Amino acid sequence: MPKQTKRKSKSDNQSIRDNISSIGDAIKDAASVPTEVGHAVQEEMSDFMRRATNPLRAEFRPKDLLQVIIGASILAVPVGFTEETWRLAHELPMRNILILSAVSIIFIGSFVYYNYYRKNFKRHWSEYAKRVLSTYLFSLGVVAGFLTLIGVAQWDIDTMLALKRVILVSFPASMSAVVADTIK
Repeated sequence: MPKQTKRKSKSDNQSIRDNISSIGDAIKDAASVPTEVGHAVQEEMSDFMRRATNPLRAEFRPKDLLQVIIGASILAVPVGFTEETWRLAHELPMRNILILSAVSIIFIGSFVYYNYYRKNFKRHWSEYAKRVLSTYLFSLGVVAGFLTLIGVAQWDIDTMLALKRVILVSFPASMSAVVADTIK
């Protein structure tokens, strides 16, 4: 059997030539963009790149605060209900409790740095400090409120023990708070 080949008609060939010609005209038009337009496009691209390379969320917003509070509650509740934690706070010296507090802040700072500010730390260091301190302080507040509510942190009877318990339970609570803050 002979192979059937479809011949292109003259109108098909003309259509292809017209398309090639119109593509060539478009390329010529794009190549002859005025300088002002080129500068405007460059500025727009620079602005886009600047926004794209900034930290994910540099500012600490009310939504972030809510995430920190909920995140702190996630681990404050189960850890705060354990009697082992209450006894441990009673037995540990204040020096160890303060070291644990410093370790919490270092962990929060490291996590926040690597998730938000790694590339633009110098430009956003004040927002970094605000996010780290806010995360820790609000975690402390959530834990203090919770432990006071269940009667474990009795501020009027033994303030030092109440503070030690709050700091001890805030260690895991602040970790869950900083992780919850990364949720979009």
